[in-house]
Amino acid sequence: MPTVAFHTLGCKVNHYETEGIWQKFKNEGYDRVDFDHHADVYVVNTCTVTNTGDKKSRQVIRRAIRSNPEGIVCVTGCYAQTSPGEIMEIPGVDIVVGTQDRGKMIQYIEEHQEHRQPINGVSNIMKNRVFEEMDVPAFTDRTRASLKIQEGCNNFCTFCIIPWSRGLLRSREPENVLKQAQQLVDAGYKEIVLTGIHTAGYGEDMKDYNFAQLLRDLESKIDGLKRIRISSIEASQITDEVIEVLDQSRKVVPHLHIPLQAGSDTVLERMRRKYSTDFYRKRVEKIQRALPNLAITSDVIVGFPGETEEEFKETVQFIKEIGYSELHVFPFSRRTGTPAARMENQVDEDVKNKRVQQLIDLSNEQALTYAKQFEDQVIEVIPEETADEENPNMLVGYSDNYLKVKFEGTQDMIGEIVRVKVTKAGYPYNQGKFVRVMDDMALQV
Repeated sequence: MPTVAFHTLGCKVNHYETEGIWQKFKNEGYDRVDFDHHADVYVVNTCTVTNTGDKKSRQVIRRAIRSNPEGIVCVTGCYAQTSPGEIMEIPGVDIVVGTQDRGKMIQYIEEHQEHRQPINGVSNIMKNRVFEEMDVPAFTDRTRASLKIQEGCNNFCTFCIIPWSRGLLRSREPENVLKQAQQLVDAGYKEIVLTGIHTAGYGEDMKDYNFAQLLRDLESKIDGLKRIRISSIEASQITDEVIEVLDQSRKVVPHLHIPLQAGSDTVLERMRRKYSTDFYRKRVEKIQRALPNLAITSDVIVGFPGETEEEFKETVQFIKEIGYSELHVFPFSRRTGTPAARMENQVDEDVKNKRVQQLIDLSNEQALTYAKQFEDQVIEVIPEETADEENPNMLVGYSDNYLKVKFEGTQDMIGEIVRVKVTKAGYPYNQGKFVRVMDDMALQV
């Protein structure tokens, strides 16, 4: 039986797609082995979001070539899409496929076995208007299942290379999304994370269907689905209709990741983000009225070219005003090929690092403030893994509003929804105690 090994760099979408590619290999009779093992085929799914992503991708490609010089090395993903020539120049790379036509990978492998010539299967992503179907009925290593619903992005922010590596926005057919959601629930997953490159842009390329309708359909048509999580939603995508769906829904979780990137209007303009702080604030206020305990997480880029002390202070002030439950803070990194990499007034690294630290401290403070609201409350948690090697019954998982909770339970609880009382709020972990049904009833009396 031929063997295949995978290595995935980058985001949730890449992890999803690796599973999709694995399904194709599995159907052709391949056996999956660990990446550090000897394999007949190595598939490296690359990332290009930063220059470091490119560098890490090259290191992993070389590792695969060293593992088995006779093996076939196949490179796919975003870096493969934007720089196929660069990858083809690495001695030992056999096949390059970008972020489309992954279905042809096995055909290319067969061709290569015959002719022993390197194959560049990368074509112009900008011409593609169709979502590439990749079925993932189950995941190798996760208790939460991702479900990719769209591909590409039309925004062209000045710091971002992704439209060039993923192409323009295209949505997956609703019936295919629903079919796969049901498959995942049937495979035992209680929670599905809707994911994509510009996830809530779903349906913008469709006539009579949109993201809000997809949420409604997932809620009403998928038997056994307990939780729907949206991996990311732009402020502009929080329409009144989406707010109404979230307000009425019993399954969409009270946690939204709403990227901010900067809390200063002048920086947002230079980033070419399509909103002002005022617009963002009003959308957040509106959704918080509908969902009072909503956890809002976000991304912030620190040290964008030209960011003054004053602009940074505006961002700090704005973050305090919104009150996030957690922030992902990134120092601005010059991505070759983007307008922001060529901008003047690049911010000094030391200044950048100080600002990053300041925002991380603020994020930790806000996360703790948010978590403290739930101290002594019973919440529902899906344990994902063992938190302590020495005590296999110490579990860790997420509540619907994205609190990370550690508690003592049993292995068979992993992937199930269990009730846990938060005994001590903390960050990154809250301490909890498993609540048995009998205790639960006593609590309610």
